[in-house]
Amino acid sequence: KIFDGKSMKGWEGDSSYWRVENGSFVGEVTAAKPLKTNTFLIWRGGLPANFEFKAQYRISPEGNSGVQYRSEELPNIRFGLKGYQADIDGADVYTGQNYEERGRGFLAKRGEISILKSGIKPTITGSLGNSDSLKSKIKNGDWNELHIVVTDNHMQHFINGVLMSDVTDEDAKNRKYSGVLGLQAHVMPTMKVEYRKIFLKQL
Repeated sequence: KIFDGKSMKGWEGDSSYWRVENGSFVGEVTAAKPLKTNTFLIWRGGLPANFEFKAQYRISPEGNSGVQYRSEELPNIRFGLKGYQADIDGADVYTGQNYEERGRGFLAKRGEISILKSGIKPTITGSLGNSDSLKSKIKNGDWNELHIVVTDNHMQHFINGVLMSDVTDEDAKNRKYSGVLGLQAHVMPTMKVEYRKIFLKQL
């Protein structure tokens, strides 16, 4: 368990956008406090390499968030990260996919099995199912469970126990084997995301 449900202990982020409320981390952007660049609540307990991560999340309809892992902190943007992300959004357009923040972009969309090579777009090698049928497994406006399994260069994202994307990163130049873990608040006119029951098992 890496979140005590009561405090920011072990985590660091911009308190203008992140708080603890009712046993959850809450990331919120309002018209009164606009956000200029994506900001992250960063776990300070280490730089996980091979691991399993589980958390429950709930997100507003217009919201955009995600769990960043094996990532790097940006030297010129406080609480800015670049790296792999288990993507989440309130409309479930992107939820479940693997996206590289400030990097290679879409690595595998929902339903895709992909292999990454240097200098070319992801190679789609298989299907986990139709994106819309997988979307039906996600509870809109309610709590969902995100489960990330990362071993060596293989990354899997599950929502509510269903595998949504599968990436093998063979791009030796750009892949990362360890790094920072963080939760995203995305630049939007308004948005709210909540995370609770956050667990990490290092493998």
